[in-house]
Amino acid sequence: LLEGIPRELEQAIVVAQHRAADSSRGVLESLLQRHIGRPVSEPGDKEAIERCRVYVAPADYHLLVERGHFALSVDARVQFARPSIDVLFESVAEAYGDRAVGIVLTGANEDGAAGLAAIKRNGGVSIVQDPHTAERRAMPDAAIARSVADAVLPLEEMGAFLYGLCRP
Repeated sequence: LLEGIPRELEQAIVVAQHRAADSSRGVLESLLQRHIGRPVSEPGDKEAIERCRVYVAPADYHLLVERGHFALSVDARVQFARPSIDVLFESVAEAYGDRAVGIVLTGANEDGAAGLAAIKRNGGVSIVQDPHTAERRAMPDAAIARSVADAVLPLEEMGAFLYGLCRP
């Protein structure tokens, strides 16, 4: 997905992936960095959101987006996960309303479905990976069942769709 996002798009990208609390710091960022020509990092609490960057939720923290900056939380797990995609998306929906875009990809539980529905309810755009192309279809299926997706696409078509939404 990251490889398909055109360089012209300046919007920040925020990624929440379920991973173990003891995951080695920097491994996911390093892997993602190979696929996109933008800096990739884990944000700190109250760190400002910058354009043209990819941010990765730190292991064992919920990542919340507030207007212009991030917040970290160690509140209880949601859908057995911390970071939770629902927590991230719900905060994005509240902070950015109709300017928010949420994408749910492959996964083995329902995390992300409620948050994507919040983005949609607040006027944002909801995108879901085509469950037929997902390695694990539980998350895409749950997201489709919970909200009206603006697009259900295979990964290779998402970059062009995002460009159409966000082009300068």
